[in-house]
Amino acid sequence: MISPVCNAPLLLAEGDEKVLVASDLHLGLEHELQLCGISIPSQTEKILLRLLEFIDRIKPERMVLLGDVKHNIPGTSWQEKREVPRFLSRLASRLAVDVVPGNHDGDLADMAPVGVQVRPSSGFMLDGVGYFHGHSWPEEKILSAGLLVAGHLHPAVSLPDPLSRPTTRPVWARSRLLIEEVRSRYGLATENEIIVIPAFNFLCGGLPLNLPVEDVRGPLLSLVDWEVARLFLLDGTELGSLAGIKAAQLGGEGKTVRRGKDVRDG
Repeated sequence: MISPVCNAPLLLAEGDEKVLVASDLHLGLEHELQLCGISIPSQTEKILLRLLEFIDRIKPERMVLLGDVKHNIPGTSWQEKREVPRFLSRLASRLAVDVVPGNHDGDLADMAPVGVQVRPSSGFMLDGVGYFHGHSWPEEKILSAGLLVAGHLHPAVSLPDPLSRPTTRPVWARSRLLIEEVRSRYGLATENEIIVIPAFNFLCGGLPLNLPVEDVRGPLLSLVDWEVARLFLLDGTELGSLAGIKAAQLGGEGKTVRRGKDVRDG
């Protein structure tokens, strides 16, 4: 069984092991902001304590960090060199930790302490679920999983507000792979389900899926059938399909917000 943790960008997968999944922590983001003239204290300890709170509550046996554990690229900041190994050590003292490197995770393998297993960037399988970050194409065998889980995009939705500017809210996105793209890339005929996880670090911002996307962010945008994707707010509110949300914004008819279901429902 796989389900989101209510009011948190965390996924819980329960098979042979109870696995808690988080993506896009972007530890060290404050260093980049400081270079841009924005001074924010390090958030690494707050992020760690937030994760430990859920670990204490849910009691998983394993944690999967689905890429972009650190932030700065192509180098590694002094802040990351000091904070990331300590962060991972404290997690690994509580449970087994697997990391799938993302596009921001250069040098991460050299910083990973004992107890942290750094998986291939092309992803890995665990209890029948295929995990990959999303900045690069997953390994072919990942597509044999009944369900795929990815991060990278920081999925969000832009919601209109009649009294002020639109607000951007993080969302879960559940969809299927585009069979044409999978066949073209891998020579396979499969349209497995996929869940794209929102970023755990709220300072990262998000990519509003209901607005035009101008930049290419790896294969996920072409690998997933986004028009049929169902979007869910962190509290479980279903916003409907992405196509329906776009149609409503253009004046189309149809109810796009529905309560009482969540991302794990088929």
